Amino acid sequence: MRKVAIYGKGGIGKSTTTQNTVAGLAEMGKNVMVVGCDPKADSTRLLLGGLAQKTVLDTLREEGEDVELDDVIKEGYGHIRCVESGGPEPGVGCAGRGIITSVNLLEQLGAYDENLNLDFVFYDVLGDVVCGGFAMPMREGKAEEIYIVVSGEMMAMYAANNICKGIVKFAEAGNVRLGGLICNSRKVDNELAMIEELAKKLGTQMIHFVPRDNMVQRAEINRKTVIDYDPTHSQADEYRALAKKIDDNKLFVVPKPLEIEELEKLLIDFGILN
Repeated sequence: MRKVAIYGKGGIGKSTTTQNTVAGLAEMGKNVMVVGCDPKADSTRLLLGGLAQKTVLDTLREEGEDVELDDVIKEGYGHIRCVESGGPEPGVGCAGRGIITSVNLLEQLGAYDENLNLDFVFYDVLGDVVCGGFAMPMREGKAEEIYIVVSGEMMAMYAANNICKGIVKFAEAGNVRLGGLICNSRKVDNELAMIEELAKKLGTQMIHFVPRDNMVQRAEINRKTVIDYDPTHSQADEYRALAKKIDDNKLFVVPKPLEIEELEKLLIDFGILN
């Protein structure tokens, strides 16, 4: 079982990228589970046809400790097993602890057992937070492959570099490694070349460049992934390509984060800060 986490700047498209990618893996016949690690609980809605899935924390609050696996896992597109960690009530408690509680409960209930024959577990993690509970997939070895969703925008690249610093820290004590950058295009000038250069400097790869296409939004409005909504569309093929590259990936590294001056020079060289 491969344990994957998707990180990136808030709003960069992590949940959309994750759901479309796992739809591609499911189409390939892979057995996949997605664990949403965002209090908004929107990491699985496209896989569930827009269904507002009851979160692990809400289930625990309402039902106490007497919880069965079927209470917190729903089956979505392509038989993908879907879980939402959820969060505390607004203004109360730490959302990061929800991830810890959720993953620990899934382990106790046997969600990762070998007899389930999972090929992949994906953790869709909130924003670019790599401390506290949100670092749990990295810190405790729940995720060993990290993919960072990025674009050619300055703050997205800055966040990616910071996440790499977190990977370095946790790599010292475990098996967590960076599998590559996923460029979710915002149609920034020189975006492809710039993210390829950023990947090179970090010591990793740009595993795929996902072009910007309104079909993604159209599918989301219809509460589906692109592969589910329009399997013949070229954008569906982009997510299939990304899924295959992740499935085939063998390049896992401890990244080499840039100093802020290096990152700014990269942006200047490609005309972003001019």
